[in-house]
Amino acid sequence: MKPRVLILYTGGTIGMEPSDRGYVPLRGFGRLLKEHLQARATHQLPDYELVELETLIDSANLTPSDWCRIGGEVIEQWDAYDGFVILHGTDTMAYTASALSFMLRGIDKPVILTGSQIPLTELRNDALDNLVTALMLAGDNRISEVCIFFDGRLLRGNRSTKLKSAGLDAFDSPNFPWLGQVGIHIDLQNNLLRPPGERDFRLPAYDPQAVTMVQIYPGISAQMIDSLLQPARVHGLILQTYGVGNPPNHNRELLRVLERAVERGKIIVNITQCIQGRIDQGAYATGSSLNSIGIIPGSDLTLEAAFTKLHTLLGTE
Repeated sequence: MKPRVLILYTGGTIGMEPSDRGYVPLRGFGRLLKEHLQARATHQLPDYELVELETLIDSANLTPSDWCRIGGEVIEQWDAYDGFVILHGTDTMAYTASALSFMLRGIDKPVILTGSQIPLTELRNDALDNLVTALMLAGDNRISEVCIFFDGRLLRGNRSTKLKSAGLDAFDSPNFPWLGQVGIHIDLQNNLLRPPGERDFRLPAYDPQAVTMVQIYPGISAQMIDSLLQPARVHGLILQTYGVGNPPNHNRELLRVLERAVERGKIIVNITQCIQGRIDQGAYATGSSLNSIGIIPGSDLTLEAAFTKLHTLLGTE
C-alpha cells in the first residue's frame, strides 16, 4: 500500500509567478503541480493531497504566529497521513524548520520542508526536482523528524541555515552532517536519523516581541543593547559574539547592562557569529566574563535554532 503524504503549500518562490512588481504568490498551486507531473512516472510517488493556506506567506513577512498556523495544520492532519511536505519560502525556511522541530516533539513521521530558488512557473527551475524528491522522502518511514530537503541534501531542520541567496544549493548544516544525499540514488545516513518518538506536541503562545537579537561589532554601544532589553515584553536576547563566545569585555558598561538584564529575569543566550564552530565561554578571559554574569552559552546552535527555541520555551511556560 502506498504511503499517503500531505503537501502543505504555505507560499514562497516555488509557487510564485512574475508580475510588474516582481514575483508574487500564485493561487491554485495544486493545479500547476498536476500539470507538471503529467509527464512524470507518478506511480513511483506516494499518494498525495495538497492543502493551500488561505493566506499565503511571502517568507520575508513571516512572524511567529505563522509557525503556529503551519504547526497547527500539521497536528490537525497528523493521523490521516504517513508524512508531510511543507512548501515554504527560502528566506525564513530554516526558522520554520527549527520552530516545528521544537513544537512537534517526539514525532514518528517525516516532515520535510522544501521550496526553490526559481519558481515552478519558469521553464528552467529547481522547483520540481526538490518537490518530487521531498514527496518521496516524506513517504519514507525511516525518517521521524523535521528536515529540510534542498538541492540533493537532506538536512536536520534545526541544524540548517540558508547560506546562499542565488545558488541552487542554498541550504547547509555547517555543524552537523547531512542526513542524506540524493543523486542517482537516495542515500540516507541511517545512523544519524532520529528514532520514532512518543508524541508530545505543543503549540506555544508566541509573543513576537518576546525575543530579540543583536550581533556584537567593533564599537557597539551599551546603550543600544540596553534599549533592546528595556521593553517589558522582551524576555530573551540572542547575543551573537565573536569566535568561541567573546564579547568586548573592556566595555564595562556593556557587561553591566547585560548583568542588570539577567538580574531582571531576562534570558540571554550567547551564540557565535561564525558559520562553523561552537561557544566555549571559558576559553578566553573575554568569554569568561559572560559566565560570571549568567549568560547562557548556546553551544553550536544556529541563529535560527537559538531564536526559535527560546521563543518556544518562553511560549510554553
